[in-house]
Amino acid sequence: MEKIAWLILGAVTLAAALRSNRSRRALAVGKIALGVLFVLAGALVNAVYLLTGADYGSFADAAHLRFVRDTWHSLVTPRQGLFISVLVVFEATVGILVLRRGRSAQAGLIGIIGMHLGLLLFGWVLTIWALIMLVALVLLLRAERRWNGPWH
Repeated sequence: MEKIAWLILGAVTLAAALRSNRSRRALAVGKIALGVLFVLAGALVNAVYLLTGADYGSFADAAHLRFVRDTWHSLVTPRQGLFISVLVVFEATVGILVLRRGRSAQAGLIGIIGMHLGLLLFGWVLTIWALIMLVALVLLLRAERRWNGPWH
């Protein structure tokens, strides 16, 4: 179910981002979709998975680099409670920040851009997702700076 939410909210984010430099409304729609994506389909879903004992051990199995797979298995998997808790806090924080304006929204967008740069390493499905979302995120950041100032 969360994959459907990610696809729908991601598509809305991208469509709105493509118009966001010409329309404040499109910027708002894109930021709302992105905020909901990160707070509900990201932080909340991962929190529920963590609380119900989901195993994140196979997340990096499709990673492009052996280093990423090995590091995930040796560092993250044995301490997934800690690392997924940090992920939940991060996703909730950037999701809430992106719903604001000016510096807060820009900081949230930069955080989400950083996360998607990291996702490029985790296999072809996530690489394709991240590349598409990076286009949307950069367009939203540019529009946020245009409509609400560079560090307003």
